[in-house]
Amino acid sequence: MKKIAILTGAGISAESGIQTFRDADGLWNNHRVEDVASPEGWRKNRELVLDFYNQRRKQLKQVIPNQAHHLVKQLEDHFEVQIITQNIDDLHERAGSQNILHIHGELNKMCSSLNRKLSYDCYDDIKIGDKAADGSQLRPDIVWFGEEVPLYPVAVELVAQADIFMVIGTSLQVYPAANLLNFIKTDAQLIIINPDHDGGNYGGRAIYIKEKATTGMQKVFDVLIKGGD
Repeated sequence: MKKIAILTGAGISAESGIQTFRDADGLWNNHRVEDVASPEGWRKNRELVLDFYNQRRKQLKQVIPNQAHHLVKQLEDHFEVQIITQNIDDLHERAGSQNILHIHGELNKMCSSLNRKLSYDCYDDIKIGDKAADGSQLRPDIVWFGEEVPLYPVAVELVAQADIFMVIGTSLQVYPAANLLNFIKTDAQLIIINPDHDGGNYGGRAIYIKEKATTGMQKVFDVLIKGGD
């Protein structure tokens, strides 16, 4: 069975109603990314950061997976599928996908401020004074800008094994995730679905589908599974 590795970004979840920092010039509900998604922001105002993610967690409960998520799940009937997602939502899980690597963390998890290995499920608010087992303040288990991405080496291995590498809804401008394209096998097929992609240079090997995630994924699914029209 052929292996497909799929890198997903904000674009696949935007159609479900998940807001992104790209929605309004880098703002999310008037918050700068530096204030709510960086170690500096955490040190400066923990209450603001916790409230930001508490609100995002509440929003997540109000949305559902879209057709793109479901089509990714359906690929599992025909391929060995591994999802590598930059998203912190659980929409891939709720669509039924089995193999999901959250390289930037998960909104429904929290961890110790001092030891990221002390991680717990989190479906409600995190408040100032909520402590991990080591006595430190709990924080969202999210990889913030400026922090190491501990699961990146795992993602590299998965990409290197793939026969098809698909990119859905990401600008490929966030590192180190964007570097994953450097680890594709020489004979692997590369498919990029993004309405705003600039058609970057990948040696002429990429198939570009300048569509939003749902329509673009439908086209890819039809070709891979149904053989196209």
